[in-house]
Amino acid sequence: MTENTTGHVLPTPSQTVGPFYGYALPFPEGEQVAPKGHPDQITLHGYVLDGEGKPIPDAVLEFWQAAPDGSLKGAPGSLRRNPVTGGYLGRNGTDFTGFGRVATDADGHYALYTLPPGNSGLPYISVCVFARGLLHHLYTRAYLADGADPLLDSLPDGRRATLVAQPGERRTYRFDIRLQGEGETVFLEFP
Repeated sequence: MTENTTGHVLPTPSQTVGPFYGYALPFPEGEQVAPKGHPDQITLHGYVLDGEGKPIPDAVLEFWQAAPDGSLKGAPGSLRRNPVTGGYLGRNGTDFTGFGRVATDADGHYALYTLPPGNSGLPYISVCVFARGLLHHLYTRAYLADGADPLLDSLPDGRRATLVAQPGERRTYRFDIRLQGEGETVFLEFP
């Protein structure tokens, strides 16, 4: 906290902490939300780009989603820790977790392997972006289809498109995230 000239205490501004995300946040198989080899697995992938359209090689993305049956609880213990050392034991490899954390590679690319979300309405995956230069992480959604949706319907056509992943071959979806500038992804504000 800091004090201004009138004696009022003001909150201290957030500080950027990166680019250290690759050191502490990613965990092994963080991109594998669905059990490996599941026949319904889909891939959500894309690039994280800065305002000039250049890739950001040290961003971290967190993903949350409903299970195919619409439930939100995920698999208990899917991010298991050793009770003695606190070290990471890994996912159990058989359960759907509903949560993933992925670092971008040197080209700013990420890939998430998951199952189709079963939320009511249009299927979407929630995304949280951590990247250098951001004072606060950013929230957005990757919709796997376009159609009637209260959030999408509230946006102009050009902005709406920034939330809709583009379907590709072999059950893949391309979802690029542009942090600012022309084609900036729509980011959501939560109180």
